[in-house]
Amino acid sequence: MKRILLALVIVLMTITLVITGCKKEPAAPVGGGAITVEIFDRGTDGGRSLAYDNAWTNWIKAKVKTDLNLDVTFVPVGRWSENTDIVNLMASQSAPDVCYTYNGAMIDQFRDMGGVLDLAPYIDQYLPDLKKLLGTDPAISGKDFIYRQQLPSGAIYSIQAARVALAERGIFIRKDWLDALRLPMPTSIEQFYNTLVAFRDRANELPGNVGTRVIPFHTDEDTDWTLRDFIRHYMQPVDDRDRWVNTIHERELMRQGYKEGVREMNKWYNERLIHQDFPLTKQNSDDGINQLKSGVAGSFNANWDWPYRQDYLLNNDLARNVPGAEFVPVDLNLKNKGMLDKAGLYMFIPAFSQNPIGALQYLNWLAKPENYGFLQIGEEGVNHILQNGAPRTFAMPANHPWIMNSGNNIDYTMPLNGVQLGSDELNARVLALSYGNTPPDTIVNAYAVSVKDARANAVRIVQATVTQYSQVLQDKADALLSQAVIAPPAQFDRVFDTGYQDWLNSGAQEVFNERNRLWPR
Repeated sequence: MKRILLALVIVLMTITLVITGCKKEPAAPVGGGAITVEIFDRGTDGGRSLAYDNAWTNWIKAKVKTDLNLDVTFVPVGRWSENTDIVNLMASQSAPDVCYTYNGAMIDQFRDMGGVLDLAPYIDQYLPDLKKLLGTDPAISGKDFIYRQQLPSGAIYSIQAARVALAERGIFIRKDWLDALRLPMPTSIEQFYNTLVAFRDRANELPGNVGTRVIPFHTDEDTDWTLRDFIRHYMQPVDDRDRWVNTIHERELMRQGYKEGVREMNKWYNERLIHQDFPLTKQNSDDGINQLKSGVAGSFNANWDWPYRQDYLLNNDLARNVPGAEFVPVDLNLKNKGMLDKAGLYMFIPAFSQNPIGALQYLNWLAKPENYGFLQIGEEGVNHILQNGAPRTFAMPANHPWIMNSGNNIDYTMPLNGVQLGSDELNARVLALSYGNTPPDTIVNAYAVSVKDARANAVRIVQATVTQYSQVLQDKADALLSQAVIAPPAQFDRVFDTGYQDWLNSGAQEVFNERNRLWPR
């Protein structure tokens, strides 16, 4: 229903834009005066303040007036109704000078109707601090992140915020098992394999009376996620184009070496190193989690922070069941590791803005450390205390003047998604403070291991038309992977090749052909 409503509103907007003549060349930039800035309105439940009028907005207004001689007015947009709200504002040409949204497709609609300013000509002159803050693009070699949304024509109609925490996945191993068997921490996939063999063959020496229940490596039905780091290790390194062209709807079956990675997992499974009932173990199910907590599993591959998360309490409950037991991150120096995409929300300036230069100046002002830094953590003693060298923000009481309506004021610090303190270590220390009683150094180490030698998926900003096969191809790829892993070794090639051909015939080949055309050599 929401999609239908949005489509209807966009149709109405199209008519309105044509009638009002909005489909025109962007207004000539002028400076000085005043600007309007969008702000998400999350309501006042729980003692929140008015999103557009509070101590934080007053601080911004005063400092922007001093620094830029600009008057700022905040325009509230419903956080959960942003799609229709922004469309209505754009249609009536009353949208703020500085807008943001999580809906990139909506900006494309505005762009195609001539409603968004091309920012490319202004980046070097007006956005140097924003360019510096956003840094390099981990998904596109040799490119600054501020150009992420640049079209082949060179135009840039939106700039994406930068996600600060990019850790995605981690491999964890039972430290108490290593100690019991007097084994070193493995540092390669070969050593890890030998460690799993030792877990299997010496199970009677392991703490917790594991015996025949031993699961050297635990996984579940989501094999693409739980085996991904190991399979990727066997893939050949390629350039950004080949990474993008050969990755079909987030599945990498076409990557050279993928099959050999699956073959290795087939070997592990048939040697009883991998959980034998993984196809029947639902993702994040109580059964699977309880196996990890019960003490029968020696390792797993999942979210980088899974053992420490307060919603799962994995390590806490494991230590309660098996005193001294602990999962710790292990660095196997794997190849082709992944990390999260850096891209966050989209910032844009309407073409009908009366002060686009002021809007650009404001975006650049937000990118200065003294400005976003205060907005994110506030004043020491009022909004935060320093703990282990990192600021821990308070949960302010209801109706307090300096209450944050969104975590670390993310709604005001548009260019950033996450607390930015100037270094990965400090950023990780801030992140660590949200993991209960887990020592901050433990979180910092897990984060560092996760992002070491990792890269985000390759990105290509083009208009793809072959998108209808997404869910089918993901499901078929996942089914193929599970079936290939559990196949008898003598049948592996037949099972994999048959499933792969079916996957290609189900739309993957068509997607590949289009991608190959969209990124010519």
